[in-house]
Amino acid sequence: MQKRTRGEKVFDGINIAILVVFTLVTFYPLYFVVCASLSSNSVVESSAGILLWPTKFTVGAYVLALRHPLIYTSLKNILVILAMSLPINFLLTLFCAYFLAARKVLFKVPIVLLMTFTMFFSGGLVPSYLNIRRLGLYNTYWALVLPFALSLYNAIITKTAIEGMPESLSESAYIDGANDITVLFRIILPLILPTMAVIMLYYTVGQWNSWFPATIYIQTQKKMPLQVILRAILIQSTNLLNEGNADLTLKARYTETIKYAAIVMSTVPILMVYPFIQKYFTKGVMIGAIKG
Repeated sequence: MQKRTRGEKVFDGINIAILVVFTLVTFYPLYFVVCASLSSNSVVESSAGILLWPTKFTVGAYVLALRHPLIYTSLKNILVILAMSLPINFLLTLFCAYFLAARKVLFKVPIVLLMTFTMFFSGGLVPSYLNIRRLGLYNTYWALVLPFALSLYNAIITKTAIEGMPESLSESAYIDGANDITVLFRIILPLILPTMAVIMLYYTVGQWNSWFPATIYIQTQKKMPLQVILRAILIQSTNLLNEGNADLTLKARYTETIKYAAIVMSTVPILMVYPFIQKYFTKGVMIGAIKG
């Protein structure tokens, strides 16, 4: 093994130091939010510096947040929306990618051009709002599901994964009498599951973090998803908390820390999904990066 020179060791040391600094800069804001959510409200309001650990440890902010009926209802709403949207996202993305990857399709070129056009131009907010109302979707969960049922960008990534498969597999299946549905679900889908796992994570994160469409298309507060309610807590925590049934004295004690608790509550659930999908990231995403 070749002996490392002093310059190489210095270079590695500088790289490690830079990476450590970047890691701390990235990690500390998250750590601060957790510490603040577990600290006393008076400490957070009076502190102008950094927090290295929770001061006057308390979980009262989380207790108050979980007791609030709007937070519990909004959490249920986002889970219902995800349960409705993810199967639709999965099927439409898979079908669209299969169509884009097909070679001999009638009118494929003009259809693809029209689909690509939608990636750069849209009808705008007002026409979309009027369309949702006339379709009878206003103030329903479907207003947050159907307009975002398909991402062409995700379909293009999936299409690239399909094109990377040997054509002999599909041709052999057709010779044996299989139709397109059989080829798609029994041959292609099992081979592109890593890509589909990553795509579904994209859809999940996008839907979980979405708040603006709900403010436009949802009128009833009890149908609002989680991010809308948590955003309201961050902006106007006192007014929103006064709508709950908790004791007013308890609310006053956690006016500031409940904002940090809300951030943690909205972030941790989606972070828990990543470890289960992480093993698919390299294989799933790199397929679209290598073959264009």
